[in-house]
Amino acid sequence: MSVVMNVADNIIVINFGKKIAEGNPDAIRSNPLVIEAYLGQDDEEEALAHEGQANS
Repeated sequence: MSVVMNVADNIIVINFGKKIAEGNPDAIRSNPLVIEAYLGQDDEEEALAHEGQANS
């Protein structure tokens, strides 16, 4: 991913065939959808998300 970030002016990110983000490398690097799709959620964040759903 670092190669793409260093050479591209504009990046389109696709997850399961659907465009989830488009923009310059800084925008892509900080996009929460891209982070979740390609890096996953932190175990603590995931547990809190599930806990919040259970309490709804």
